[in-house]
Amino acid sequence: MMKLTLTATLFLLTSILFSCTGGSTTDVVSTSGRQVLVDGTPYLIKGICYHPVPKGSDKRSFNNLTEDLALMVEAGINTIRVYSPIDEKAVLDEISEAGLKVIIGFGYNQGGYYDILSGTFIDYVNTYKNHKVILFWELGNEYNYHPEWFDDDIQNWYSALNNAADKIHLNDPSHPVATAHGELPNSIALSSCPNVDVWGMNVYRWDNPGEIFSQWSTISSKPMYLSEAGADSYMTISTTIYEIGENEKAQADATAKILDLTFRNQGICSGVTLFAFSDELWKAGNNDTQDIGGWAPKSSGVPYDGAPNEEYWGIVDIDRNKKMAFEVVKETYTKLQQEQQ
Repeated sequence: MMKLTLTATLFLLTSILFSCTGGSTTDVVSTSGRQVLVDGTPYLIKGICYHPVPKGSDKRSFNNLTEDLALMVEAGINTIRVYSPIDEKAVLDEISEAGLKVIIGFGYNQGGYYDILSGTFIDYVNTYKNHKVILFWELGNEYNYHPEWFDDDIQNWYSALNNAADKIHLNDPSHPVATAHGELPNSIALSSCPNVDVWGMNVYRWDNPGEIFSQWSTISSKPMYLSEAGADSYMTISTTIYEIGENEKAQADATAKILDLTFRNQGICSGVTLFAFSDELWKAGNNDTQDIGGWAPKSSGVPYDGAPNEEYWGIVDIDRNKKMAFEVVKETYTKLQQEQQ
C-alpha cells in the first residue's frame, strides 16, 4: 500500500472535503525546515508590496487592478503582499486567475474591521481560507517598533500575536501564519511566538541585507523572507555617484544589489516582497501631488541617502509608467523563473 506524506495526506483530505461541499480545492501551503511549500513543492517568493491608492485619495482602490496585474506578470512577480485584508472575492479571483498568490496582512487595531484586537480577523480567515490565491496569513507589520501601542510593553503584542496565530491554526490547517517584524527578531520575540510559522522581516540595511540571513540561521530553523526591502527614487543629498532630486538610477542600483543578495541565500531565505509596486502620493503632503519627505521608523538604512521619501518607493509611478527599477525586478524575477523550470 502506498504511504502518503503528511503534506500529501492533508492535501488529499482537503480535496475530498471541498469536492463534497461543492467548493473549489485550495492549494495546501505548509512549511518544512526553512522552506515554504505549496502542495509539497518549494515556493520562492518573487513578490511586491501592494497598496494601490489613487492620486488625490488616501484610500486603497483596486480600480486599476487589471493593468497592475499585467505589469506584475510582465515583471515575473508571483506574490503580492497587502497590509490589510481584501474583502472582495472578485479581486482575489482576478489575482488568482493571473497566476499570483497573496499574503494577507492583519492589523492589531483597525476599528473592528478584521483586526486582531476585536478577534474579527478569524472571520476573514474562515471566509477565504479555501481560496486558491492565499499563500499565508500575516499578523502585524513591524509592531516591535511601537511598544507605545501596547501600553509600553511589547510583550503584550507578542502574546496577542502568538494567540492569534494559534487561533488561525485551529481554523485553517492549510496555510501557515507569518508576522512582519522590523529587522531581526530577538530571543524574546522568538520564544514568545512559537506559533508563528514564517518570519517576515522588514530590512533596510543600505543595499546590503546579506548579513541577516546568516544571523537568522544561527537563531532559528524556521522559514524567513524579506517582507520589505528596497529603495526610493529620490535623493535628498548628492553623492559622488548620485545627484540630488528624483533619481531612478539610485533606486535601480540598490534594488539590483538587494535582490541579488537575497536570492543568493535561497537555502535560508524564501524570497522577498519588494517595497513597493506604485508610488503613493498620500503619504507626505498633498494627495494630488508627489511630495518629498515622509517618515518611517528605523529608516537611516535607506539607500543611498538615509531618507525614506515615502512617495517615491514604487517600481512604477502613480500613472504606472515603469521606472528603471521595474526592469531590474523583471530581469531578476524572470531569470529565477526560468531557472526553476
